[in-house]
Amino acid sequence: QLQACGGGLVQAGGSLRLSCAASGRTFSGYHMGWFRQAPGKEREFVAAITWSGTGTSYADSVKGRFTISRDNAKNTVYLQMNSLKPEDTAVYYCAADRRPYGLFLVRTISDYDQWGQGTLVTVSS
Repeated sequence: QLQACGGGLVQAGGSLRLSCAASGRTFSGYHMGWFRQAPGKEREFVAAITWSGTGTSYADSVKGRFTISRDNAKNTVYLQMNSLKPEDTAVYYCAADRRPYGLFLVRTISDYDQWGQGTLVTVSS
């Protein structure tokens, strides 16, 4: 129901824009998150956005470089990634908060369900 796309190979310092499109149901009433998993590492939180789009949260490692946004009319969430670094190389996943109209953003994997298929981002040095 969630499909992430937009990954690819980019040089360090470059940019990519990931998209996460929902199908089969609407996620307009759910906070949405982006996570990533690098080879040999655990999945980690990257960014989250409130169901209304008015609030965001970022991991310290991407703050100031990545921007999460959403278009509820298109049932799509985006992750604009600028100034990419080799350490950003990972499979990126989008997911929806378990709770509709949650009171606050969460960063814990277990708080999210409806995980989409990931998209691979590779940043070369």
